[in-house]
Amino acid sequence: MGHADGSAGDPTALALKILVAGGFGVGKTTLVGAVSEIRPLRTEELLSEAGELVDDTGGVDQKRTTTVAMDFGRITIRSGLSLYLFGTPGQDRFWFLWDELSQGALGAVVLADTRRLEDCFPAVDYFEHRHIPFVVAVNCFVGARRYGTHDVARALDLDQGTPVVLCDARDKDSGKEVLIRLVEYAGRVHTARLLESVGTPPGQG
Repeated sequence: MGHADGSAGDPTALALKILVAGGFGVGKTTLVGAVSEIRPLRTEELLSEAGELVDDTGGVDQKRTTTVAMDFGRITIRSGLSLYLFGTPGQDRFWFLWDELSQGALGAVVLADTRRLEDCFPAVDYFEHRHIPFVVAVNCFVGARRYGTHDVARALDLDQGTPVVLCDARDKDSGKEVLIRLVEYAGRVHTARLLESVGTPPGQG
């Protein structure tokens, strides 16, 4: 029996691993939940008073849970192409999980909040140092000052060419657009590296 999306049971179907990273309370769980076609798997713990000493809750006063291990979801971008989304933990005390999660990833989305841009510096540094392609997605919170994508790129001191996009992590279509941009960008980066490794100058193949 065929499946409606044409991907299940298709030997040419591609499933790519994507990480969703960023600071504490920036909307990673929200994004994964908004775009996922399956009920997202979540590992969360209640924020305790002890945790509040460690986790900076400024600007996220309503948040009562925090992702400990990861969020997991899946989205079909088009027939034959699915993305498996892994939302990474936002706090330093869970960083030991990042190396494990990043293995085999095509690329990453770094979610940013313009009210606390510095919170995504660790994720930006992590992916830059490991040469993992990523896009920065500015989650446009209500009441937050709006910045242009060039301003954000400059403030984060991003490598030239790293895409910055504006999004609403609550909106499925907006989240899907971010993921499409990442797949396109990561595809270009990986292709360029492949051509480089076989000694073919880009555009000469």
